[in-house]
Parts: sequence; C-alpha cells; structure tokens
Amino acid sequence: MAKDYLKRAKSRLIDAKSAFKRGDYPEVVRYSQECVELTLKACLRTVAIEYPKVHDVGDILKINQHKFPEWMKKEIDRLADISRDLAEKRAPSMYGIETLGKTPSQLFNKKDGEEAFQKGLYSSTSSSTWSSSSIMGKWCNIFNSSNF
Repeated sequence: MAKDYLKRAKSRLIDAKSAFKRGDYPEVVRYSQECVELTLKACLRTVAIEYPKVHDVGDILKINQHKFPEWMKKEIDRLADISRDLAEKRAPSMYGIETLGKTPSQLFNKKDGEEAFQKGLYSSTSSSTWSSSSIMGKWCNIFNSSNF
C-alpha cells in the first residue's frame, strides 16, 4: 500500500510541475496537497499506523512520532504544518470560494503555486528518505531519482 502511495505521490508532483508550466496555479496547489497527503500516509503505513480517511494527517504523525527515527522526529512538526496548510487550501483550489464569488484562479497566483510545489517536494523528499531507511527500501527511491 505504501509503495503505491509513493508512486502516486510522485505522479502528483509531475502533475504539479506541468500545471505550473501552464500557469494553472490552483492545480499546482491541489496536486501538491495530494502529494503531501500520499507521502505522509505512506510513512504512517510503513510503521503500521491506521489513519483516518482525511486529507490532513499531520496530527496523526505528531501523536505517533515516537515510532520514527530521531532525524524524522525533527521534521514532523514542519510536515504537520505543511499538511494542515495545504489541506486547508485543497477545496478552494478546486472550487474557489463560492460565497465570495471567487474562482480558484482568483485565489491562487504564481507565488502560491511555487510555495505549494516546494512544500510538496520537501514532504516527498523527507518522507521518501524516511521510508527508504525503513522496510520500504528500494521502492522509495522513486523520489530521489526525480529531476524537479
């Protein structure tokens, strides 16, 4: 399961990069959020944690940080913050804010896209480093071989 999550997370980063090149910044935010979600869920799966079916699993990471190596524990607060931030932007990046009459393209600009992509890349790199040092080994090198 974790292997598949990491593979799909890599695809989301590729999609985010493509969307950025097209200037479709709301899609960059959405794909980057999905990348973060999938990579963090892969980490949780690696240590046999069943997580709730929600988009933000940062709190679950924090609660279970004792199951991760020291260097990963140092990253968990930042990863949780990234997860929360992008999960909050997920719905607006897809639907806008209807009550304000704002479309996704009116809400997210190039800077937002850059920040979201960097967060996705950071999360996938941290998570794949953790996973590759654990039982997942070779499968997690898919991120390390990417040229983003």
